[in-house]
Amino acid sequence: MTELTGGCQCGAVRYKLTSKVQDPHLCHCRMCQKAAGNYFMPLGGVKRDDFHITRGEASWFHSSGPVRRGFCSNCGTPLFFETVGHDGMAVTLGSLDDPNAVPPVSTYGSEAQYSWLGAICAQTGRETEESEELDGYSVKEIAATNHQHPDHDTKEWPQNS
Repeated sequence: MTELTGGCQCGAVRYKLTSKVQDPHLCHCRMCQKAAGNYFMPLGGVKRDDFHITRGEASWFHSSGPVRRGFCSNCGTPLFFETVGHDGMAVTLGSLDDPNAVPPVSTYGSEAQYSWLGAICAQTGRETEESEELDGYSVKEIAATNHQHPDHDTKEWPQNS
């Protein structure tokens, strides 16, 4: 059986999927842009019976009549997308513990896709550690004070340090 886990940045909300993610895609529609605070939102779906919240409780926002979006009220991470009354749940692929396990295979909302997106993604990037400083803080100082939940399930939250 396929099983994937994921959750929010702070670890207050965790979930698992017990089937293969269907139709992993990047949605460029303006509603998803606003919900993600980004240029697109990566999403993929499973049947409701294959979606399980394993820690905490999501908060919900109805972004339109038929659609509600789940997020962590602690840290604000967008996590889920649900069409009310349908037998499915979409998750944000970036909230998976291993986002690389479910690469997008298509795009939606092309009417709102930014024309420069492909060109910027094709450019050579740099790793975070290549910068010695970010906004006046050293990268090492930021890493040493990281409060992000690890990319795996933990027995308790918050973790005792």
